[in-house]
Parts: sequence; structure tokens; C-alpha cells
Amino acid sequence: MEEPIKILIVEDNVIIADDMQSMLEEIGYEIVDNVIVYEQAVEVLKNNQVDLVLIDIILASDKTGIDLGKHIRESYDIPFIFVTSNSDRATVENAKTVQPNGYLVKPFEQQDLYTSIEIALSNFEPGKKSKTAEAQNQVAGEGFTSNSVLKDSIFVKKQHLYYRIYFDDIRFIKADNVYLEVNTKDKKFLVRSPLKNYLEKLPQNKFYRAHKSYIVNVDHIDGINTRDILINGTLIPISKDFKEFIISAMNS
Repeated sequence: MEEPIKILIVEDNVIIADDMQSMLEEIGYEIVDNVIVYEQAVEVLKNNQVDLVLIDIILASDKTGIDLGKHIRESYDIPFIFVTSNSDRATVENAKTVQPNGYLVKPFEQQDLYTSIEIALSNFEPGKKSKTAEAQNQVAGEGFTSNSVLKDSIFVKKQHLYYRIYFDDIRFIKADNVYLEVNTKDKKFLVRSPLKNYLEKLPQNKFYRAHKSYIVNVDHIDGINTRDILINGTLIPISKDFKEFIISAMNS
């Protein structure tokens, strides 16, 4: 079952915030928290897994939503959308300085909210934090993205820990909406990355694109028929090209 997208709402108008939460939960998103000030948002981000943040620009605190956007850009690798009543040129220009992944003007309908979130998630490229953030992370010795690669393994972020997965332990990787599901013998990890980009990080002599939605480690293929391969008890569909490649390898 696909894990729901986890969203943090930062909105100082309680009525609007509750309406947004109801809209999002009805669609199927999970609300991590619903807060009204910068400081609360920072604390939630620090202690929870958040996939996307919805931020009002004017908050009930000295610091604004733009300050929060800057904090997210510098400290996290997640998208955020400004949700605001302000669409004047000065506000928009100020908002652009922190590179939001969307800008939604109130009032809006549920479909507008859904569309903004899905486009932001679809277009977001993990690992592309601001240059300032990258420099800070290098100084602090924290140069990991959610899928940092070493020579014989890859690090995958889960909650606030980076788990090391050796390439030999990876059975297959499945594309699932905006996520990839990395499957080992007995564990699954979710990362946000295009399948093609992930394939480029893996050893070319072991990992192949078996299907438009799957990367497989050929060392762990347990069985094959005309349409599927079997890995770790899972039947995985294969393309015609991959089937010909496997048959050729078997006969060589």
C-alpha cells in the first residue's frame, strides 16, 4: 500500500487552516501538524518526516512565511508552497527570493489545492537545495541527500536517520507515483527520485531497467517466464528487450 504524502500546514487563520486540513484529508493526504507560527513549524520539521509544507506568508509571529521558506531551503530537501491572500508585485517578488515550489492565492477550491501539491511534488528534484544550503552542509560535514551514494552502497533517508544499503542487498526498485520503493531481502525504503536518475547511481553490471516501473538486480533473479521474473518471492513484469537480454545472457 502506498504511503500517503505527509503535509505540514502553517497558517495563522485557524478557520482557513482547518478547512485546508479537511480538504487535504478528504483527498488522502496525511496532515503531520497544523501550526500558526514560524517557531512551531521549525519544531515540527525537526521532529517529524514531512514531504511538503503549505505556508501562509503572513504569520502570527515576527518571522514570516518567507523566513520559513528560507529555513526550509537551507535545512531541508522538501518542496513548499506559499498559500496566501497577497498577490501584489512586492510580495510575489519577495517570495521568489526563496524559490517556492508553488504560489496559491486564496480563496481557492479543493481541486486548486490538489493540483498545486501534485505539480510541486512531480516537479521537485531532490538534492537541489540552494547553494547556500549546500555550502553549509559541506562545512558541517552533512553532505548527504536523501539518496547519497558511496562506492559500494547507497544511503537512504528514513525519518531523521540515513540507512546504509549495500548494492548487493538490493533486490529490486519499484516506481510508485513520486516515490521509489527500494526493496532488500526483508525491508522496504521509500525515496523520492525519478527511476531513470536512480538507475544512473547503481552499478551497471548488476542493475537493469526490466520494465518501465522496475529496476532489478540480476544477481537475485530466482526464476523467469515469458512475461515475468521472480525475485525474492515477487513477480516482476519485464519488457521484451529485457527478456531478450536475459535469455541471451543465459545462453552465453
